[in-house]
Amino acid sequence: MLAAIDIGNTNITIGLIDNDKLVGRYRLTTTSSRTSDEFSFTLKTFADMAGITPADIDDVIISSVVPKVMHSCRNGVVKFFGVSPIIVRPGVKSGISVQMDPPRSVGADRIADCAGAYYEYGGPVLVIDFGTATTYDFVDENGSFKAGVISVGFQTGANALWTQTAQLPEIEIKKPRTVLAKSTQTEMQAGIFYQYIGGTEYTIRQIKKETGCPNLKVVATGGLGRMVSNYTKMIDVYDPNLIFKGLNIIYKKNKG
Repeated sequence: MLAAIDIGNTNITIGLIDNDKLVGRYRLTTTSSRTSDEFSFTLKTFADMAGITPADIDDVIISSVVPKVMHSCRNGVVKFFGVSPIIVRPGVKSGISVQMDPPRSVGADRIADCAGAYYEYGGPVLVIDFGTATTYDFVDENGSFKAGVISVGFQTGANALWTQTAQLPEIEIKKPRTVLAKSTQTEMQAGIFYQYIGGTEYTIRQIKKETGCPNLKVVATGGLGRMVSNYTKMIDVYDPNLIFKGLNIIYKKNKG
């Protein structure tokens, strides 16, 4: 069994993969103050919930975009599972040729997402990760990561609206009944929702135009990806487990 860990800016997600099948998925808040013992205890809690022991885990693979958390997380993994994890970083085989400038500037999570999308759905493919930031990654038919876009995340942009204004309240992000809003709350919901959906669709259209791939497959993932994909026909697939599929692929390419 493989334990796959993705350390993001907002959350850490842990997936347990048995013979290429995701058998457990867990999430905790990312915080740089968590010690290795706390990581170890958290891993034990999740393992108990899944009914597994450290002996059931053969290997661990980690992708991270938060360097401050890596030391404690890695040591927690070693303490609990007794294995030294594979870290997704430059030099690790991913099956994706990163042709960005420079290649090492691309986050490990984006490489894992691209590997998951390319080997699961084929190429060319556009991978959209709706996380703390929203990223658009274009992978061609040969598995080359050719171009990308980084934009403000759905929740991140909404948070800025009510934290940077004196009188606007915090609201639930959802599709309002109508764009013709009549209250502050529904006005904000309409503005956030339609601006974000419209921006997503325009970006997809522009990428299809400039890549010359009008039939480009679009795969979405990330926390708010489900909601966005429910309200646009321009996203072909929503895959919440894409990062784990990618990490599993990367693991198999490096385990030798």
